[in-house]
Amino acid sequence: MADNLVENAPPGEAYETDVIIIGAGPCGLFAVFELGLLNIKAHVVDILDKPGGQCAELYPEKPILDIPAIKSITGDQLTKQLLDQIEPFEPAFHLNEMAVGLEKLDNGKWKVQTDLGTTIAAPVICIAAGGGSFQPKKPPIPGVDDFEGQSVFYAVRQRDAFKGKSIVIAGGGDSALDWTLNLQPIAEKITLIHRRPDFRAAPDSVDKMKALVEAGKIDFHVAQIKELNGESGQIESVSVESKEDGAYDIACNTLLAFYGLTMKLGPIADFGLNLVENRIEVDTEKFETSAPGIFCIGDMAHYPGKLKLILSGFHESALMSHGAFHYVFPDKKLKFQHTTSAKDLQAQVSGN
Repeated sequence: MADNLVENAPPGEAYETDVIIIGAGPCGLFAVFELGLLNIKAHVVDILDKPGGQCAELYPEKPILDIPAIKSITGDQLTKQLLDQIEPFEPAFHLNEMAVGLEKLDNGKWKVQTDLGTTIAAPVICIAAGGGSFQPKKPPIPGVDDFEGQSVFYAVRQRDAFKGKSIVIAGGGDSALDWTLNLQPIAEKITLIHRRPDFRAAPDSVDKMKALVEAGKIDFHVAQIKELNGESGQIESVSVESKEDGAYDIACNTLLAFYGLTMKLGPIADFGLNLVENRIEVDTEKFETSAPGIFCIGDMAHYPGKLKLILSGFHESALMSHGAFHYVFPDKKLKFQHTTSAKDLQAQVSGN
């Protein structure tokens, strides 16, 4: 799992596990570790296309200064180290998927359904969704709703779906640059549009993009999209405007708009849990919600004295895991062990 590369479980399938973790941020990732120490398997669901949550999406290169014993670490580094830490426990990831449905089964387990048709059944759910799910910001383009899901998209769920397409990619962040580079080999044509010549993406990605422009393999326009042209949900071109060239059209049949993300509580608000100011109320013994078998940790959890810190979420992950144990293994007695002295735990962590 090094370098933020995790193998994604195929969408649209039915799975069973011990714990479903909703949210692949630091708290969700550390929960995999704490659960793993107790021989509890986990599946992790996240709407983003990579683990890390806010750390990876909002401040991958900014320093985090309040992780114990680590003077300074970036969000990207923290994510990578957490992924390395949980690798021996082999969690399954369902990235680019949103948990949209929750059902209590006759056998007492919970079943989560995603927007891609994946179902996961487990006796325990752990909500670690930070401040909520990341939702794409819609571009301020008149009539964009008429094209959404048919020829206008805010994320790439399946790369091959864009094979042979004439694509306009709008945006100047990592997502826009990453997909410009990743789709270029399979698309018929790629045109990148950004309102200014500077980017908020990784310098290496920017250099690679500029090299493709110089080689004539993609086009780049400093402009703003003003209008979409087409009918019945299918765009035929985008109308843009630039300081140098004025107004003109760019032919395409697909628009990928990466205008940033905003956080919303999303479908979790409909799970029937007790909410306080858009946060989920939990106890402070196990961080269990009002629904037995459903736990919540991290920024989404609400309780007296709550501090929205990663280190608080790590503490919550440990207590949640011990609470989850009794649902996963109802006939077993939990034996608390320290990793410093328990040989079996050391073997688990090392993968030996």
